[in-house]
Amino acid sequence: MSFFNRLFGGAEKQEPQVEKRTLLNLRVGDFVAYDLVDYEITGKIHYNDSGYTWDAYQLASASKTLWLSVEMDDELEVGIYEKSRVPGIEPGTKKIMYEERPYFLEEQGRAYVQGEGRSRNVNGTEMDYYEYVDESGESFLSVEVWGGEVEVSHGYEIEEFEVTILAGS
Repeated sequence: MSFFNRLFGGAEKQEPQVEKRTLLNLRVGDFVAYDLVDYEITGKIHYNDSGYTWDAYQLASASKTLWLSVEMDDELEVGIYEKSRVPGIEPGTKKIMYEERPYFLEEQGRAYVQGEGRSRNVNGTEMDYYEYVDESGESFLSVEVWGGEVEVSHGYEIEEFEVTILAGS
């Protein structure tokens, strides 16, 4: 840098680094397109169950809200979930009926969560989760217990290529 630039404030301007977005590093404020609908990521929950981690992104469009679940197991697993009403559900039972189909308990645990955006109200809390799968192995129920509140979401796996990412920040 020359003497005059230092004297008159001509400091080199740093361009902000743009990080290429993937399903593993989405941020609140980004946009995604899925099934011909554009969604804004309005919330994110990062789950940690004794070192095993996964993320859920709250997707909001003009007409509905979905959750995009992303986890790296042996390979990338991606799912779309929508909140559902299942009256009288007892989390942890071996079998749950939903829309006249049985779902069977596949896994359960307790996770510490960090929330961002609209999900920041759960930041620093712990929750219990129960994952159920139907007989076909293609439809899932996610049951989460937040204190005394039970939330149920119905979902299915999708392929990574079905989601188009548009970085918002």
